[in-house]
Amino acid sequence: MKRVFIVGCGDIGRRVARLAMVEGAEVAALVRSEESAARLKGLGISTAEGNLDDAASLSGLPTRDAVVFYFAPPPGGGITEPRVRAFCAAIRPGDEPIKVIYLSTSGVYGDCGDAEVTEETPANPQTARAKRRYDAETAVRAWGEDRGVPTVVLRVTGIYGPGRLPLQQLSSGQPVLQESDASFTNRIHSEDLARICMAAAERGENGDIFNVSDGNPGTMTEYFTACADALGYPRPRQVTMEEAKKVMTPLMLSYVTESRRMGNAKMLRKLGIKLLYPTLPEGLKASVDR
Repeated sequence: MKRVFIVGCGDIGRRVARLAMVEGAEVAALVRSEESAARLKGLGISTAEGNLDDAASLSGLPTRDAVVFYFAPPPGGGITEPRVRAFCAAIRPGDEPIKVIYLSTSGVYGDCGDAEVTEETPANPQTARAKRRYDAETAVRAWGEDRGVPTVVLRVTGIYGPGRLPLQQLSSGQPVLQESDASFTNRIHSEDLARICMAAAERGENGDIFNVSDGNPGTMTEYFTACADALGYPRPRQVTMEEAKKVMTPLMLSYVTESRRMGNAKMLRKLGIKLLYPTLPEGLKASVDR
């Protein structure tokens, strides 16, 4: 991996960039503003200006012979993903990357109850947010087949880590579901996710899909309670599902009304990953210490 191009260079993108640069890769990222460009250049990341919502601005991107990590989120609204299509369409013949890693979401599986979710579980996106992600997966894979570019999809669970803990929710006293109503959720530490992205670039094969999780599902209630304890906040108030429908935001409600127990055996086996933080207590301690 000699060249890397990151689309959506936020927290995870910057972590991946650091790992790639340690391995000697030249790293560039797509930016929309001079402020973002200056911040990334300060980290040793070169930049290319463009706006995924303006297809005309995406010409001449440094994708040739690079590994592309596509981390940018879809736009809000609708069930299709125009941004990823605009990016793919902007890559001219002869400027193809050597591989594309697309960061998707475990939400594409929909509500799976108590059953373990593997990569063989059919996708069944039920929220508009998940439908946009699944549409992006489909678009990236179809483009890759048409242009002869290997594509790998990472279906990522809830990300936590330094700077990614629910401080606002805890400090504002937002409630959680009572434990008896809480469904299964899954998570991955941000540093482990960056390492998994790198492993997918190195060992993932065309058409691969990987569930990305620490393999220890819990509930959102357990997660918020553990975060409160680790950060020194009062434990959040627990409410019934009926009350939650009245007091929770639509986004939070969409998270707690779907249940999934994500299996990560394929990720561990094929990508050769040994997680730094395989359990929430280990990951939370490291996040708070940082």
